[in-house]
Amino acid sequence: MNKVVYPILLAFACLLPFSGRAQQDPQFSQYMFNGLFLNPATAGVDGLTRFQLIARSQWTGYQSNFDEGGAPATQIVSLNTPILRWKSGAGVYIVSDKLGPYTNQQIQAAYSYHFPVKTGKLSLGVSGGFYSQTIDFNVYRAIHPDDPTLASRNKESQIRPDLALGVHYQTEKYYLGVGSNHLTKPKFNFGLPSDSLNNPLSTNVYATTGYSYDLTYQIVLTPSLLFKTDLNTFSVEVSALATYNQKFWGGLSFRQGDAAIALVGFNALKDNALRIGYAFDFTVKGREAKRPGSHEFLLTYTLPPPTINKKSVTRTPRFRH
Repeated sequence: MNKVVYPILLAFACLLPFSGRAQQDPQFSQYMFNGLFLNPATAGVDGLTRFQLIARSQWTGYQSNFDEGGAPATQIVSLNTPILRWKSGAGVYIVSDKLGPYTNQQIQAAYSYHFPVKTGKLSLGVSGGFYSQTIDFNVYRAIHPDDPTLASRNKESQIRPDLALGVHYQTEKYYLGVGSNHLTKPKFNFGLPSDSLNNPLSTNVYATTGYSYDLTYQIVLTPSLLFKTDLNTFSVEVSALATYNQKFWGGLSFRQGDAAIALVGFNALKDNALRIGYAFDFTVKGREAKRPGSHEFLLTYTLPPPTINKKSVTRTPRFRH
């Protein structure tokens, strides 16, 4: 076990940024189903092709002091698939994150290579793509009406390249991994002097782990943990899900300094191909500046397991009895 854990811890140390400013990436309460966003090494790791959509409405009903702004809203669409012939996997995701005057959009394509290690699978992954930031200057209210930063500006956008790396280890019972994004530290100044407006993305590090424990023949308990940091601030999410008969699940989660979360969901169709999930966040800290509730919906469709080098069986009525 140590031969697996030590390389992961070493990778964790190498991926940590040496300096940075706090930057809030989108957060998802159902992070345990959203591995590709946190770590490119999870691409294709389950050996199944999945299409997934997550839509999150944070602090529902929140209104800013002015007419515009409103509550944060985030959507992510992803595709995750194995490449069995190359012992690897690939994935792609698109994110749209609306936060006050900012609209952040990103598209990332990921590739991972899987190594068999004892009873598990060690994966190394990389993803690259583009990060777009749009700022609506009309939402700002200037202290000085002739402020040159805001004068004659409406909506403006900038696009920058982005890069992420990750390492992941998974067995039938547990997993652990580390991913780090924004390694290029994209900067957005919208053509203004750096001392007027400079909004670089800090490198973020995500560490995840989870374990499946069979309580009974039909009930499986899966505790999991997400640790995220930019070396200036950090946050921890601790969750526990109970799954009944591989069909229904429910559980609780707690996000440090933010919210208590209830999660429910079920699987449908043949081989549990369709997954539907819902999470409700109840704000427990900073409620004077937020609304008490956030809603998150998840929809996943999984294709049948792929076959490789497997000939189809031809039935001959003559030899059937």
